[in-house]
Amino acid sequence: MFATAGYAAAKARYSTIDIASKVEGATPHQLIAVLYEELIKSLDTLVVGLSANGTLTRAGAIQRKARANAILFGLEGCLDHQQGGELARGLSAIYREARRLLEQGVGGHDPKPVIQTREMISEIASAWARIG
Repeated sequence: MFATAGYAAAKARYSTIDIASKVEGATPHQLIAVLYEELIKSLDTLVVGLSANGTLTRAGAIQRKARANAILFGLEGCLDHQQGGELARGLSAIYREARRLLEQGVGGHDPKPVIQTREMISEIASAWARIG
Protein backbone atom coordinates (compact mmCIF):
# COMPACT_ATOMS: atom_id res chain seq x y z
CA MET A 1 0.00 0.00 0.00
CA PHE A 2 2.75 2.46 0.94
CA ALA A 3 4.68 1.72 -2.24
CA THR A 4 1.60 2.51 -4.32
CA ALA A 5 1.03 5.79 -2.48
CA GLY A 6 4.72 6.69 -2.81
CA TYR A 7 4.65 5.91 -6.51
CA ALA A 8 1.56 8.05 -7.05
CA ALA A 9 3.14 10.98 -5.20
CA ALA A 10 6.39 10.68 -7.16
CA LYS A 11 4.47 10.47 -10.44
CA ALA A 12 2.48 13.60 -9.54
CA ARG A 13 5.69 15.51 -8.70
CA TYR A 14 7.32 14.42 -11.94
CA SER A 15 4.24 15.48 -13.92
CA THR A 16 4.29 18.90 -12.27
CA ILE A 17 8.00 19.34 -13.02
CA ASP A 18 7.48 18.16 -16.60
CA ILE A 19 4.72 20.70 -17.25
CA ALA A 20 6.65 23.47 -15.48
CA SER A 21 9.71 22.86 -17.66
CA LYS A 22 7.58 23.05 -20.81
CA VAL A 23 5.89 26.26 -19.70
CA GLU A 24 8.98 28.10 -18.51
CA GLY A 25 10.13 30.43 -21.27
CA ALA A 26 7.52 29.16 -23.74
CA THR A 27 6.00 31.42 -26.36
CA PRO A 28 2.22 31.94 -26.34
CA HIS A 29 2.01 29.52 -29.28
CA GLN A 30 3.94 26.87 -27.35
CA LEU A 31 1.73 27.37 -24.28
CA ILE A 32 -1.35 26.55 -26.33
CA ALA A 33 0.45 23.46 -27.66
CA VAL A 34 1.10 22.37 -24.05
CA LEU A 35 -2.60 22.81 -23.26
CA TYR A 36 -3.53 20.61 -26.21
CA GLU A 37 -0.97 18.00 -25.15
CA GLU A 38 -2.27 17.91 -21.58
CA LEU A 39 -5.88 17.78 -22.79
CA ILE A 40 -5.14 14.80 -25.03
CA LYS A 41 -3.40 13.00 -22.15
CA SER A 42 -6.43 13.60 -19.96
CA LEU A 43 -8.79 12.34 -22.67
CA ASP A 44 -6.65 9.25 -23.21
CA THR A 45 -6.82 8.46 -19.49
CA LEU A 46 -10.58 8.88 -19.57
CA VAL A 47 -10.97 6.59 -22.58
CA VAL A 48 -8.94 3.82 -20.96
CA GLY A 49 -10.65 4.29 -17.61
CA LEU A 50 -14.13 4.18 -19.11
CA SER A 51 -13.43 1.14 -21.30
CA ALA A 52 -14.79 -2.29 -20.43
CA ASN A 53 -11.64 -3.26 -18.53
CA GLY A 54 -11.06 0.24 -17.16
CA THR A 55 -10.52 0.69 -13.49
CA LEU A 56 -11.42 4.36 -13.27
CA THR A 57 -13.89 4.94 -10.47
CA ARG A 58 -16.80 7.33 -10.82
CA ALA A 59 -14.88 9.89 -8.73
CA GLY A 60 -11.77 9.39 -10.86
CA ALA A 61 -13.76 9.88 -14.06
CA ILE A 62 -15.32 13.05 -12.71
CA GLN A 63 -11.87 14.33 -11.69
CA ARG A 64 -10.44 13.65 -15.17
CA LYS A 65 -13.47 15.27 -16.79
CA ALA A 66 -12.99 18.33 -14.58
CA ARG A 67 -9.34 18.59 -15.65
CA ALA A 68 -10.26 18.27 -19.33
CA ASN A 69 -13.03 20.84 -18.94
CA ALA A 70 -10.67 23.26 -17.20
CA ILE A 71 -8.25 22.98 -20.13
CA LEU A 72 -11.09 23.43 -22.62
CA PHE A 73 -12.23 26.57 -20.78
CA GLY A 74 -8.63 27.78 -20.79
CA LEU A 75 -8.32 27.25 -24.53
CA GLU A 76 -11.63 28.98 -25.13
CA GLY A 77 -10.57 31.88 -22.92
CA CYS A 78 -7.46 32.37 -25.06
CA LEU A 79 -9.51 32.98 -28.20
CA ASP A 80 -9.44 36.52 -29.59
CA HIS A 81 -12.93 36.99 -30.97
CA GLN A 82 -12.07 40.47 -32.29
CA GLN A 83 -9.21 39.36 -34.53
CA GLY A 84 -10.14 35.69 -34.83
CA GLY A 85 -13.62 36.28 -36.22
CA GLU A 86 -15.19 33.17 -37.73
CA LEU A 87 -12.25 30.95 -36.75
CA ALA A 88 -12.55 31.94 -33.08
CA ARG A 89 -16.31 31.37 -33.15
CA GLY A 90 -15.79 27.96 -34.75
CA LEU A 91 -13.20 26.89 -32.17
CA SER A 92 -15.44 28.12 -29.37
CA ALA A 93 -18.27 25.95 -30.71
CA ILE A 94 -15.94 22.94 -30.93
CA TYR A 95 -14.78 23.42 -27.34
CA ARG A 96 -18.41 23.65 -26.16
CA GLU A 97 -19.24 20.45 -28.08
CA ALA A 98 -16.21 18.75 -26.53
CA ARG A 99 -17.46 19.64 -23.05
CA ARG A 100 -20.92 18.30 -23.93
CA LEU A 101 -19.44 15.03 -25.20
CA LEU A 102 -17.31 14.68 -22.07
CA GLU A 103 -20.40 15.09 -19.90
CA GLN A 104 -22.21 12.48 -21.98
CA GLY A 105 -19.30 10.03 -21.84
CA VAL A 106 -18.59 10.31 -18.14
CA GLY A 107 -22.29 10.48 -17.21
CA GLY A 108 -23.02 7.31 -19.16
CA HIS A 109 -19.65 5.68 -18.35
CA ASP A 110 -19.18 5.36 -22.13
CA PRO A 111 -15.80 5.95 -23.79
CA LYS A 112 -17.26 6.59 -27.29
CA PRO A 113 -18.11 10.28 -26.79
CA VAL A 114 -14.70 10.81 -25.19
CA ILE A 115 -13.04 9.15 -28.18
CA GLN A 116 -14.99 11.49 -30.46
CA THR A 117 -13.80 14.44 -28.37
CA ARG A 118 -10.20 13.24 -28.59
CA GLU A 119 -10.42 12.97 -32.37
CA MET A 120 -11.73 16.54 -32.67
CA ILE A 121 -9.08 17.95 -30.35
CA SER A 122 -6.28 15.93 -31.96
CA GLU A 123 -7.16 17.38 -35.35
CA ILE A 124 -7.01 20.92 -33.99
CA ALA A 125 -3.79 20.22 -32.06
CA SER A 126 -2.19 18.83 -35.19
CA ALA A 127 -3.14 21.91 -37.18
CA TRP A 128 -1.84 24.13 -34.37
CA ALA A 129 1.51 22.29 -34.41
CA ARG A 130 1.83 22.84 -38.17
CA ILE A 131 1.32 26.59 -37.71
CA GLY A 132 4.29 26.85 -35.36
